[in-house]
Amino acid sequence: MKDSNTLSPVGNTHADRETWASPADSLDLRLWLRLNTCTTLVENRIRTLMRSQFDSTLPRFDLMAQLASAPRGIKMSDLSRRMMVTNGNITGITDQLEKDGLVERVKVATDRRSSLIRLTAKGRQAFRRMSAAYHEWVKDMFAGLAPERQTLLYELLGELKYSGLAEPAQEHPGVA
Repeated sequence: MKDSNTLSPVGNTHADRETWASPADSLDLRLWLRLNTCTTLVENRIRTLMRSQFDSTLPRFDLMAQLASAPRGIKMSDLSRRMMVTNGNITGITDQLEKDGLVERVKVATDRRSSLIRLTAKGRQAFRRMSAAYHEWVKDMFAGLAPERQTLLYELLGELKYSGLAEPAQEHPGVA
């Protein structure tokens, strides 16, 4: 028997972000906590595999993935926006990847202050290996969900993403 709040066998619940909510809490709160828990579970699994199989980190892989989609390079500010992290984070990761020979900085001829970051040949080769493994890991993690359920979840999350990009609702009076 499954408990609909935890999806764990009854009596065998796991402590996670979702556990502090009760069935009496609003559905939107319980949904947020479940979504957050699922994201954390997937990310933690991928982080562990990335570290053990490639001696790398998920942020390094994410940055390399962005660069792989833009062979001519990307400005750091654009990487920062795409990855939704600070310029400082991008600079730190780029410095490490450059030290390892996986990325290079190329000055922009029209703007002396800017440079493009792009994968080196070594970086492209490393990314291809990491990406192939990454795709397999994700496939394995979602294997328990039938393809039609995956499609439904993808569509529903698309709706959530769209609503999250809309203008925020007015702040609630009295809530700090």
